[in-house]
This record gives sequence, structure tokens and C-alpha cells, in this order.
Amino acid sequence: MPAGDLTDQLLATDFWTDEMVAGAGIPIVDIPFVTVGSGIGSFVTVDYLRIAGVPTAQMRVLGTLDHPWQTYEYLTRVSQIPRGERLRSDSASRPDNIWGFPSYGLSEGVRNFNLKVLWGLFTEPIFSDYYTPKAGQAFETMEREKNRIGYDEMLVKGLVRIVRRRYGGGYFTILTPPEGLSATKRIAFRSQYVHIAVGYPGLKFLPELQRYRTEHNDYRHIVNAYEAHEHVYERLMQQPSTVMVRGGGIVASRVLQRLMDDRLLHGAQTNIVHLFRTYYHGTNDGYGNEEDQRPGGGKTRMFMRRRGENGWAYQGFNYPKSVWGGQLKKQVRGLEGEQRAEIYKRMGGTNTPWRKLWQKQMNQGRREGWYTALVGTVDDMQPNGERIVNHVRTAQGTVPVEVDFVIDCTGLEADIAEHRLLKDLLEHGGASRNPTGRLNVDRNFELIGTRNGNGTMYASGATTLGGYFPGVDTFLGLQVAAQEIYQDLAKRKFCKRIGPVRSTIQWWKWLFGSKP
Repeated sequence: MPAGDLTDQLLATDFWTDEMVAGAGIPIVDIPFVTVGSGIGSFVTVDYLRIAGVPTAQMRVLGTLDHPWQTYEYLTRVSQIPRGERLRSDSASRPDNIWGFPSYGLSEGVRNFNLKVLWGLFTEPIFSDYYTPKAGQAFETMEREKNRIGYDEMLVKGLVRIVRRRYGGGYFTILTPPEGLSATKRIAFRSQYVHIAVGYPGLKFLPELQRYRTEHNDYRHIVNAYEAHEHVYERLMQQPSTVMVRGGGIVASRVLQRLMDDRLLHGAQTNIVHLFRTYYHGTNDGYGNEEDQRPGGGKTRMFMRRRGENGWAYQGFNYPKSVWGGQLKKQVRGLEGEQRAEIYKRMGGTNTPWRKLWQKQMNQGRREGWYTALVGTVDDMQPNGERIVNHVRTAQGTVPVEVDFVIDCTGLEADIAEHRLLKDLLEHGGASRNPTGRLNVDRNFELIGTRNGNGTMYASGATTLGGYFPGVDTFLGLQVAAQEIYQDLAKRKFCKRIGPVRSTIQWWKWLFGSKP
């Protein structure tokens, strides 16, 4: 066994003693607060705590990423949102700025003296599309804040697969450092507080897509929008082809815009078949129910409706704005069990923003016949030479659709148990699932069932969706979670409170780029 490795006894035991860890030859590093993930969730949490007076020497960020936005930038880039394109985030949702002022929009408008942007902020969404920041703007401002708070002083590179409770209180977080950087295979961080922010567990493929890829060893013609697939667009530029796009959310919108841009601006001869599972003709709710326009027809819920047209459900942001600080936030905070799961279904449902450019492109494609929509589900997929025959079950019967490529935009999230750390927390750490199957957290984002003596474990991000706060997998949602965690830690005297005086002083420090 390599020096300083996990033993069978450690792996099988829920509570570890200091002697067990030392006996395995694993060095122990004492640090009060550890956050696992090293993504944006970890970043906004330590940002809050730095502003609340916690020095870098008392916190460590454990993960494999070089910078917090690394995974997010990869996902946005492959899903056709490069740095120059706009995200689906509110102007005030700034991971680099806990105050949200100045907003992205105000910063962009004033810095470039862009009257169009400033006018849009005052007239959205009636006369202008909702303002959203460019991806590059978000990444650049996060880099500035990362440097300001001394993030790299807290970062320890490596892979975390196990967090176990410690006899006497607190936790052991086991890090596997990059090969050659440590004399032992593992390092144990002994802490009073642990924060879990590991992002999405993994990609989720529809069964027929995964079956086709595996049986025919074809990972080139069947792709997920969240994996690298630039080769598809390169091939489409070279020769006339047909591509099927599956899904009706924001990523499907971006993929369609890329395909249509290549055709309308760069000469590609691509035919697009857009497969919807649920097709919206008009106003709808999260269940896929539509407002019936016939006399005496049924109505969707008065205050839970979104616009729909040509198959799409339209909504400005991932969730209604009231989930971040309005009536929906208050309502969900008071619900338990199935009632909470029910309202998540009502708020959910695939949707995308309404954008003038997208509408113009799709209307042109419909008129000219190179963009067609189909409603149904795929029962089977079979190869036909270099092409793929999709047997689509529709209301009128099964229809064979032969295409050159399939781009799946239907989902990013796998089950949380497919992530080894989350699986270990469920099996050995006392963690449980919430009504929607994700990690069960309390209103302050404490991971229910994991408290150990004076030690507390928190979790935030996509893995906690379904808890007392909706919108957790958004920029602003991560900051709301960080605020709740900071407030709980302030009650435990780990950090100072950010009152009016401290907040004002810290905002000026943020403005001028001074250390907290």
C-alpha cells in the first residue's frame, strides 16, 4: 500500500479517531474551515467570509480547478456561449460583488458609455430584452475579486472523495493531491466546518442516446451539448447535412442560434429538425399545462404562468424573480415534503428567454423550409451507413427521421449518488435526500444529519436543489446560500457580522480593489 493511504478500516468506519488517521500514515492539517469543490460555489462562500473578516490562514479551498469559473466557462463555451456572448443572468447577479452594485449592466453602460445598454436597463422587459452580461465580463470580474481576496493563498489542488465525521467533533476531509506533490497519497484536513459545493454530479444521457453510443461506439454523431462537439459544426460547414436538436431550453436556443448563424452568415447548408417532447402553443405552467383558449376551457394557475409559442416556453431567467427575494422565496421556505416538491414542479419545466434575434432566425427557417419542428419521443435509433435513423413516436404514429448528427440539449444533471463524494456522504456521513432527490439542507444550508459535536457541514449549489430556497444553481442563488452560511457562522463566532459600517467600508475596498 502506498504511504499515507486509506485503509479498509477507515473506509468501513463512519466516525474516525485522530489515531486511526495517523495510524494509516496520513498527515493531518488543522484548518478551521474547508470548502470542497473550488468552483463558483466555493468562491462566493469564501468571498463572503473574507469580507466578514476571516483571514486566509483559517480557510482552505480544496479542488481540482485552477480558477473558480473554469468548469462553468467550459460548459458555457461548449453549449455555444463563448466569452463574447451573453449569459442568462440578471444584471445584479454578480458573484464578484455581494452588494450587486453597480450591476453588470450599469458597469458596462458607464464604462463604454453605451447609451443602448443604459436605455435597455430602464426599458426592460417591455421595450427591450432583459439585460444579461457577457460571459467574459463575468469571468473577468471574478478574476479581479479572486486576486483581491487572496483566493490562491487558500487553494489546495487535489481531489476530494471522502469527508468523514471525527470523534470529538468536526470532520476529516481527505484530499488526494496531484502525483508528485506530496510524500503521501492522501492528506487529511481536520476542521470544524466543511462546505460542499461540487456542482453538477455529471452529464445525464437519455437511455436511447446512451444505448446507441455504447452499442455502435459512436461518440461523434451523437453528442451532448455540454460536451465538446465543435467537430459537428465544422462538418456542417463543409457539406450539406441534417442535424436533429433535442430539447427546448436555453441550451437548445444557443445551439440553434449557432447552427442558424453558420447557415445565414457563413454559407452552411444545414437542415435542422428540432424535436420537442412537449410543444407549447400558448401560456403554460411548469407542468406543461397550457391555457385553453376555447370557451369554458381550462386555465393555468393565474400567478404561475409563462408565455409560450412555437413549441417554446419563454421565461426571462431560470426561475421567476420572486424566488430570490419575493413571495416564492417566502412560500418555499415554509413548505415541507411533498408540498415543497409540488411547488418545485410548478416553478420548473424547460424554458428559455425570448430574444428578437432568435425569433427572426427561426421565422426565416420556417419560411424557407430548413428549420422544422417535430413533437414526440424517440423509440429507437439505428445506423444507416454514416447516418442515423430516429424512429420518432408522434401523435400521428411513428415517423422515421434520418439525420447526420444528433445534438442532445435535454439535461445536465445525473443522480447525486453518481458523484463519489456525495455517495459517501449518503452512505457514511449522515446526509440524506430532500423531496426532489438532492442533498437535504436546512434553511441555513446546513447539511441535515451531518452535524458532529461543535462541527457543522454545509452544502450549496445544484446538488441542493429542492431545499427551502429555490434557484440554488444560479449566480445569485449561490450568493444567497453563502449569505445564509456566513450568518450561521457569525452566530457561532467564526466571523464578524457585516453590519452597515463594515458593509460600507468593505464596498469601498471592493470598488478600489483593496484587500478586505
